[in-house]
Amino acid sequence: MNVYTTLQKLCAVPSVSGREEKIREVLREAITPFADEVSVDALGNLIARKKGSGEGKTVMLCAHMDEIGFLVTFVEENGMLRLAPVGGIHFHASAFGEVISEKGVRGVLVPNAKTKAADYKADQFYIDIGAKSRKEAEKKVKIGDFFVAEGGVRRLLGKRITGRPLDDRIGCAVLLAVAGELWSKPLSGDVYFVFSVQEEVGCRGALPAAFGIRPDYSLCFDVTATGDVPEAAVMVCELGGGAAVKIKDSSVICHEEVVTKLCALAETEKIPYQREILTAGGTDTSSMQLAGGGSRAGALSIPCRYIHSGVETCDLGDAEACVKLAVAFVKNL
Repeated sequence: MNVYTTLQKLCAVPSVSGREEKIREVLREAITPFADEVSVDALGNLIARKKGSGEGKTVMLCAHMDEIGFLVTFVEENGMLRLAPVGGIHFHASAFGEVISEKGVRGVLVPNAKTKAADYKADQFYIDIGAKSRKEAEKKVKIGDFFVAEGGVRRLLGKRITGRPLDDRIGCAVLLAVAGELWSKPLSGDVYFVFSVQEEVGCRGALPAAFGIRPDYSLCFDVTATGDVPEAAVMVCELGGGAAVKIKDSSVICHEEVVTKLCALAETEKIPYQREILTAGGTDTSSMQLAGGGSRAGALSIPCRYIHSGVETCDLGDAEACVKLAVAFVKNL
């Protein structure tokens, strides 16, 4: 399965946290050929199962399918839409960008005319959809509608790509590729592929999914920051360095057995990898770790520059390394 081709399809579908229905249907169609069972739980997580022989450990592999965005809170008399952020919005990165609603209404996100860049906050921004009045705007938009920044992905030099929402559609693409690789292979234990909801607002979806599955082992696929741009915080992760084996982020300390096994497999299989410590930010790894009586949880991250902007930038080689390492991990349990 070609990760870039998959990403082009996934990044074109707007699905903010709490409104993942559209991307879920795209992912359901993509995962069904590689699963014995496919279901959706009460919170909206998409869960696909590949059955094993019943003699081995249960594994949960997870990537979140939601993205950050904006919620319409008020319509001004002149037709401008006031908003609230959904997830971690960097308004400096979002200002003067194109947005699209869950209903396909297009607009632009801009600050109040006299607002200085140093004062960028949610209450200083509005969305202009081109309406001349509140009456005209309310024919297209209702209070509670969601908008997201315009999506899409493009190639840069070599294997580098840019666009949004690579966080975390690239994780979803990796998960689909892993499912494709494992489908024809006999496995001793069940493998669950979970595309979770509402990660961007508190890692909510993965928790009930993990409690339902109660995996022995779990792996999360998400992006991580890098230290390879000017004046970046000190960090060893870089684009093109391979799969990032997470040791810690602000929400989790990964299970030592999982970290050790992933690194050993990468060495044996000659898969490029790097060790990741993320000092700010969390992932669904923390939710999966708490499942039932506890899960041996780890994560394979894809290094990403400019996270939560319109120009998130990754290296396809790192995503491909994550696929290979995840397949090796599941086969060797």
